[in-house]
Amino acid sequence: MKDLHLGDRMVPAIGLGTWHMGDSAATRSTEIKAIQAGIDAGANVIDTAEMYGNGRSEKLVGEAIANINRDHLFLIDKVLPSNASADRMEHRLDTSLKLLGTDYVDLYLYHWRGAVPLSETVETLQLMQKKGKIKRWGVSNFDLPDMKELLDLPGGDQVAANEDLYNLGSRGIEYSLLPWQRQQGIPLIAYTPVAAGDERGQLINHSAVKEVAEVHHATPWQILLAWAIRDGSTLAIPQSGDPKHAVDNVKAGLITLSDDDLAKLDTQFPKPTSKQPLDIR
Repeated sequence: MKDLHLGDRMVPAIGLGTWHMGDSAATRSTEIKAIQAGIDAGANVIDTAEMYGNGRSEKLVGEAIANINRDHLFLIDKVLPSNASADRMEHRLDTSLKLLGTDYVDLYLYHWRGAVPLSETVETLQLMQKKGKIKRWGVSNFDLPDMKELLDLPGGDQVAANEDLYNLGSRGIEYSLLPWQRQQGIPLIAYTPVAAGDERGQLINHSAVKEVAEVHHATPWQILLAWAIRDGSTLAIPQSGDPKHAVDNVKAGLITLSDDDLAKLDTQFPKPTSKQPLDIR
């Protein structure tokens, strides 16, 4: 299983995303089992956010991990821009912690930029860290200018990760942002790592992806995940409400793509040759 550093913690390179989970009573039990199955298979990172179902995802995660050793887990949560201020962040964080059933999160992300000055958000994140309510902090949906601005702020260089959309069909960040993050030693958290909607179908049904999958006796989903984490500094957080699929996702961390595999995929899904707008969903 591939691992990477998030701050001072080593974690598996495949985690569990929870976007769109917790919204339906009909699927709740199966979704909880999916999270637990993923943990049993070797994942210990769970990614959620206050925005996901207005706290319903956090509550689902809390139920799923209630009987699991907290020290084994690495919980990622996110604060909305409207709550990323000095007078609102702690209250919202306390609400998230209550829903999760824990007294701290391992990584707290500023979900995307809003009206609150970035310096104020960073100062408040650092305060939450000092209080022990978060172990580390980071950002999400930041492009290169945002990251450079962040690192120019006092304490900004303590950012533990940046979470952006990244998959084989959306490689725009490879042009400038991802190389810069590698130089700075800032890990990437890849959300939507197997794409979404119609785009997902286009990827998993593409002949090149299927051919590489056959070589590795793997599923197309697993190849897309193995591709996303290939650089050793990326955490992928696929979402699945199906226990078997969640286990298969985690097992993708065992796959190492060869140079020939990567060349075949690059031919069909080439690297960007110019700056692209940041892909946000």
